Amino acid sequence: MAQTLPRAARRLLGSDPESSPLFRIIGGLLLAANLLWNHRGPVPVWLWIVFGGAYAVFLIYEVCGDARPRLVVPALIGCMMLAAVATGPWPDANTVSAPVIQLWVTVGVFARQITASTRLILSSLATAAAVLVLSDLLAGDLSTHVLTPVAILVIVLLMGLYRRQFRLQIHQTEMLLEQTRRAQQEHARAAALDERARIAREMHDVLAHSLGALTVQLEVAEGLLSEKNDVVGALAHLRRSHRLAQDGLTEARGAVAALREDVPPLPEAVRGLVEGYRRDRRMTVDCLVDGEPRAVQSAAVVSLLRTAREALTNAAKHAPGAAVTVALSFAPERVRLSVRNPIRADTEPIEPPRAHDEGGGYGLTGMRERVALVGGTLSAGPGRDGRDWVVTAEVPG
Repeated sequence: MAQTLPRAARRLLGSDPESSPLFRIIGGLLLAANLLWNHRGPVPVWLWIVFGGAYAVFLIYEVCGDARPRLVVPALIGCMMLAAVATGPWPDANTVSAPVIQLWVTVGVFARQITASTRLILSSLATAAAVLVLSDLLAGDLSTHVLTPVAILVIVLLMGLYRRQFRLQIHQTEMLLEQTRRAQQEHARAAALDERARIAREMHDVLAHSLGALTVQLEVAEGLLSEKNDVVGALAHLRRSHRLAQDGLTEARGAVAALREDVPPLPEAVRGLVEGYRRDRRMTVDCLVDGEPRAVQSAAVVSLLRTAREALTNAAKHAPGAAVTVALSFAPERVRLSVRNPIRADTEPIEPPRAHDEGGGYGLTGMRERVALVGGTLSAGPGRDGRDWVVTAEVPG
């Protein structure tokens, strides 16, 4: 009960007080009193029919409000015309008669209808004014008193048009807000679909490659034990499997962190990666950051980090003991990461990396595809002097 009354009150008041059900009920009762008691002399039956018809037509607006404009607009026009017809022959025409009041109210309501065009409103008012003058002329009572209703009619029209303009602005604002809300919903939906695709891609990359390589190593170890009883070889493959599992776990944690948007800032993440290679692989790695650091999308951060990891892994494999330089550069619209290491004369030239090497990495071919997914590019090859191997990745940022 405590909630029913406020809900009913809000429903009666509505969002617009001028067109609320309570306002229409009060207006309808006042116009009914105007119809029944605002006359001194006897009213002919045909005038009762005409003016009663005007009020009956106006009740369509009272019942429907602004919800059914195709029915309300013709009803208001008809009410104006019938009230204008009844104005001239109405008893006590020299006073503010009941049809005149009905006409003023109807014009005020009709002029603020946003579903009716301005041309229709002005033409309807001109027609109603002409009918009003013609009604007084036919009644033989065309005098200066008709100027006052017409003048007030114009004033009411202007007030209604001003209110109509205000309601149009509110309606346009509401439509703009609704379009913005729908656009935000579509954007959120598209973002969710993109995020789902990214989740699927991250999980596929981590699980498919890591678990696939791990399965191969375990099968080889099982074959060595069961068929050749080669314990040493099986242990070597088991150790390699252990490394694959560790690498896969690291990659999975990185993917989950990226999906949670827990990826640290790019410079911090690159420095952490470099420090890990210094500590775990005893590599000599310099990390350089150029430009003003800024936030980068998590997908781009993950792509750059995996590119750096793959390049550092290849450098440790093909140029062990050589100094490696990791450079991160923030350009105005791009972020560039390059990994440079010398090509050792006593080693074979580096072959184009495979999509997945035995160490559990993804290979620069896979990284090139991953960087392309975030709108970036990746290149790998000898430097200008031919003495360094340079891997460079650029992403929008």
